[in-house]
Amino acid sequence: MTYASLPRSLKTFPARKSRILLACAAVLALAAMPALAQDKAVQLKLSSWVPAQHPLNPALQAWADDIKKASNGSITATLFPSEQLGKAFDHYDMARDGIADFAYVNPGYQPGRFPVMAGASLPFLFANGKSGSAAIDAWYRQYAAREMKDVKFCFAFVHDPGTFHSRKKITVPTDIKGMKVRPATSTVGQMITALGGTNVQASAPESRDMLERGVADAITFPWGSIGLFGIDKVTTFHMDSPLYVTPFVWVMNQGKYNAMSPAQKKVIDDHCTTEWAEKVASPWADFEFGGRAKIAAQPGHEVYKLTAEQTEAWKKAVAPGEAQWADSVKKAGQDPKAVMDSLKANLVKYKAAL
Repeated sequence: MTYASLPRSLKTFPARKSRILLACAAVLALAAMPALAQDKAVQLKLSSWVPAQHPLNPALQAWADDIKKASNGSITATLFPSEQLGKAFDHYDMARDGIADFAYVNPGYQPGRFPVMAGASLPFLFANGKSGSAAIDAWYRQYAAREMKDVKFCFAFVHDPGTFHSRKKITVPTDIKGMKVRPATSTVGQMITALGGTNVQASAPESRDMLERGVADAITFPWGSIGLFGIDKVTTFHMDSPLYVTPFVWVMNQGKYNAMSPAQKKVIDDHCTTEWAEKVASPWADFEFGGRAKIAAQPGHEVYKLTAEQTEAWKKAVAPGEAQWADSVKKAGQDPKAVMDSLKANLVKYKAAL
């Protein structure tokens, strides 16, 4: 039988089969395309209470830009610095209530509310802010869902170690007696009280005014931010010792996360990691570290190191603070020894232990 004598249906079969196969391939190709291409657009409000020129803000913007890229443009964000959406003290509740979709939170601004996290601000633990941020994030992930259950935890980080900046020279713990000090965290505040000082509560943006008006005599603050917030204009003595770090968290409104598609949720999850914690914190850590030399170069400022005996006196004086912290952790239903052992193990693992 020749091709010419074949029935028409058989002659056209290969062509029809080819068209069918092509159609099937097109359907499969569409199905294989990232789901993000069909996702509804999501606009995120990111709230940061530090000034626009603070090095944390460009790092958060870079984080948001990477999310936009990874989501094929379906997730975009606008960063609101300088307390535009609300006061620094309110940022955790702003994320909880949806005033912000992501918020930069200092847990120490609300004493007693986050007892586990408060352990990270105990004195003489952290050597630096870069790997220290990886360490605190890796540590806190096991506690965040319980302690910060109102929000979706993204990551935790710290600044480079801070210290005392004051109107009079502070070298030994007894110098604190009778002083009014703005503490960075509630844990540092407990230390001030134990040493006979008085705590003066103020957020970072409010601190210069408190010192300028004499409401506070000293502040605990990281080095670079002393100049950024103008505190170098009202303090002249600076203790050169890695006294403490302030732990921070970057948290998300849970409802906003829940409303996202599975693919979009994965993008967010991929950007809420220990690696991103260190990446976002690193420019700030460099900025704070570099502030020490800038302050030392200013006329009229004294940057001084502690002797070995003075350092030991400080460590002995602040030791009761850990017991006080442990009591608060017990009341929250956690084992303080296990919590602290885990933190110290992570500091060693990430080479951030003092």
